[in-house]
Amino acid sequence: MAQISVFKADLPDNISFKGQVAIDTETMGLNLLRDRLCLVQLSDEQGNAYLVQIIKGVDCPNLKKVLTDKNILKIFHFARFDVAKILNDLNVMVQPVYCTKIASKLSRTSCPSHSLKSLCYDLLGVSLEKEQQTSDWGSEELSPAQQQYAANDVLYLHQLKEKLDRLLQREGRYELAMECFSFLGTRAKLDLLSFNEPDIFNH
Repeated sequence: MAQISVFKADLPDNISFKGQVAIDTETMGLNLLRDRLCLVQLSDEQGNAYLVQIIKGVDCPNLKKVLTDKNILKIFHFARFDVAKILNDLNVMVQPVYCTKIASKLSRTSCPSHSLKSLCYDLLGVSLEKEQQTSDWGSEELSPAQQQYAANDVLYLHQLKEKLDRLLQREGRYELAMECFSFLGTRAKLDLLSFNEPDIFNH
């Protein structure tokens, strides 16, 4: 059973990560500029989940240190949104980044869905519950169901990365995936400037 810890505003000084950390965010909605960042959840490779409730106007230096540490790989699912949201609300660029959604799209081209739920079921045999996805993440106190949901969104990312890395190598697209991941910071900046629609890469 995973150990879930909830913190207000920032990670405590005694928690650190090495090598890689899985990360996700919860917001009040999907509009990058309008809807505030409410929660950043992190998971180490030992199966521990750390949930940080973001308090508007309160700095989070320990969390920012992890997010910007170039020696720690940050694993996301749909990193494009999370990296942009963190840049907009916390004013830091997350790097380096790995995105399981991009990795899946590059390596599992026959699959109709590349959602986290689909990946967990297809690659790990795990069924994720998504009932809390649209719950009130701005609440001062997170319910046990919200905490478990948030934890589940990061607890399986390490295993998914291992599986997807093998598929990317097998299909000869590992280096291409790395190039895509390195571009995500720029893509986030474009999204925050509203160059997502129309996309400047379209005709």
